[in-house]
Amino acid sequence: MLGQQVNRVMALGEWEERWQEDKIGFHQPTIHKMLEIHLDKVLSGRVAVRFLLPLCGKAVDMKWLADLGHFVVGVEISEKAIRQFFEENNMMYSEELGPSIPGGKVFKNSEKNISLYQCNLFDFSSSVGGRFGAIWDRGSLVAINPKDREKYADLMVSLMDGDCRYLLDTFLYNPDSYSGPPFFVPDEQIHSLFGRSCNVEMLQSVDALTDKQRAWGLDFFTESVHLITPKTG
Repeated sequence: MLGQQVNRVMALGEWEERWQEDKIGFHQPTIHKMLEIHLDKVLSGRVAVRFLLPLCGKAVDMKWLADLGHFVVGVEISEKAIRQFFEENNMMYSEELGPSIPGGKVFKNSEKNISLYQCNLFDFSSSVGGRFGAIWDRGSLVAINPKDREKYADLMVSLMDGDCRYLLDTFLYNPDSYSGPPFFVPDEQIHSLFGRSCNVEMLQSVDALTDKQRAWGLDFFTESVHLITPKTG
């Protein structure tokens, strides 16, 4: 199902290297359109929601959500990405060692209620950051090594509050034509990863093929957005 990607491994150091060398074509300088389109479904009438953004980079989505009055927690391996987020958005921030995170740090802007944890995502847990009413997964599941997906899904489920609404953005393409990242995540795998404990609803699927993906050797590239919510009872 995953083609040549099934054993694909990227070390954390490779991601840090990309940030150091500014090879960050995955960064978007504008608010992600899928988050804008589906935010009302994520909020479901709630205000001041605690949002988790795994592998957040320096996503401008974080400031946008904070400006709307939500609490934002991000997790990111690259310290450079975190510092750039605050500096590029002209935000003051504090820095402290992360409690109970090996070698981790926490960068905070208390005025906007933004806390960014610089650490390995798999060192993050509910005992470190609490649980969340929303998760915005724009480039996280598609970035982690495919062999780690079950471990990743278990972590996300453990971080979900009872009313959590998890917006997941994924890509469909021929995995034999491109090695990733972003990695190919078939819809049926989303159901196998989350379906035992959560409801999975497809919200939107769009043709997202551009010259960038054609240069990767792809002739189709579909962006899919799912809403994942805990099953009740």
